[in-house]
Amino acid sequence: MNTLVGIVDLARFQFAMTTIFHFFFVPMSIGMAVVVSVMETLYVIKKDPIYKKMTQFWGKIFLLSFAVGVVTGLIQEFQFGMNWSEYSRYVGDIFGAPLAVEALVAFFAESTFIGLWSFTWDRFKPWLHAVFIWIVAFSSMISSLWILAANSFMQNPVGYAIDNNKGRAVLTNFAELLTNKQLWIEFPHVVVGTLVTAGFIVAGMSAFKLLKLRKGDSQILFFRKSINVSLVVALIGLGGSFITGDQHAFELQSMQPMKYAAMEGVDETIDSSKRKDKAQPWAAISVTNPKTHKSIAKVEVPYVLSILGHHSLTGGTTKGTTEIEKEFEAKYGKPKGDVKNYYVPENTLFYSFRVMAVGAGLLALVAVVALWFNRKKSTLILSQRWFLWVMGVMTFFPFCVNTAGWLVTELGRYPWVVYGLMTIADAVSPNVSAASLLFSNIVYFLTFSALGGVMIWLSRRTLHQGPDYEEEETTTDRDPYDDLTESEAKA
Repeated sequence: MNTLVGIVDLARFQFAMTTIFHFFFVPMSIGMAVVVSVMETLYVIKKDPIYKKMTQFWGKIFLLSFAVGVVTGLIQEFQFGMNWSEYSRYVGDIFGAPLAVEALVAFFAESTFIGLWSFTWDRFKPWLHAVFIWIVAFSSMISSLWILAANSFMQNPVGYAIDNNKGRAVLTNFAELLTNKQLWIEFPHVVVGTLVTAGFIVAGMSAFKLLKLRKGDSQILFFRKSINVSLVVALIGLGGSFITGDQHAFELQSMQPMKYAAMEGVDETIDSSKRKDKAQPWAAISVTNPKTHKSIAKVEVPYVLSILGHHSLTGGTTKGTTEIEKEFEAKYGKPKGDVKNYYVPENTLFYSFRVMAVGAGLLALVAVVALWFNRKKSTLILSQRWFLWVMGVMTFFPFCVNTAGWLVTELGRYPWVVYGLMTIADAVSPNVSAASLLFSNIVYFLTFSALGGVMIWLSRRTLHQGPDYEEEETTTDRDPYDDLTESEAKA
């Protein structure tokens, strides 16, 4: 039993490590494709060469993120078969279908048009060339749709039946898999999050570059325009994040009530009809004892949970984790074996949710201030160097927010790998050893560290070289005999 627990823990750690690292680059590459598409569209509309230069320069960062995302995605899929063979056997018929479509359709379209876009500058009309990168952007989104369809099945299994003869789940309704309610609250939230991620990467890198440039440098206009374009995209994404995030949390109350209760720090059911103010307070700070699953410290704000959870100043009922645990025991049976109970990691979910929500609000504030400082005929963005440092640091902040969101999503279905259908302990590979898992964890960690280091180094190098590097290099590398006439060359 101790060995099994060790194996499960190591397998879970590897899944978390590969998923989080892969998801560093998925939102980045999808969002960068959109930002670059907007820049090239502005070039087509305004015919201003600076937008073409912006497209080409930030396109390099996009291509780097795409390459690293592909590599980490392959590792992510590989560890499913290596560590989670029982899961793959039991639901592979369902989980594999959307992943196969993603690889055969969306990813191939994405890769093909990336090649067309990268190697056909000045060979097609500008509007047609811009169409190529928009196809890449939409293909990236569709690619994520298929992947999230597989993930949504794990959160809310639909369109399946259990084949008792084969001892596994089989797909019975592909359309139902694609109309899964979980998918259509998760997918829009992820997509708008990609816009936020890419927007702040471009803005933050531009801020770092502006800190290095001297007054009057010709690159200042380039990076100021990059900030404006990217932060407008980011603000659109943030607006979408608030809307889709609110919808997601609202639906969780019925789809995954234990996750929602943990996110809001509710251990005992709150019935507003039994309260004097007829409303539900929201926990700004909460600490839960992981052994008793009872709150031991809490700071509450009146009315707010009624507003957030029920869209009303008063009314509503939020079930606590204690009541939900009893309901789950009645529904799924008394916990046995490796499943001790149906509680999720309350403290992790509570604070991850707040990192995600408060982080989005902070990003929105920084974006608004930055656009005000960077408005036309204002030099505040250049004179307020402290704010450029703030923007530079914000380059990395969306990665923290995205990771917090995925912790909520994935840890919130504990102890299930497929919600209500298959536990984590039942999904792990039976023949894998703790030693092999430890070794592969070390190898993956070193691989990811190397990939991340190379990505940061190449991005920093590209930024340091600036948008005029290729033009300068072309001028420097000119053949010294180019200006000679034919007779002079022969002499």
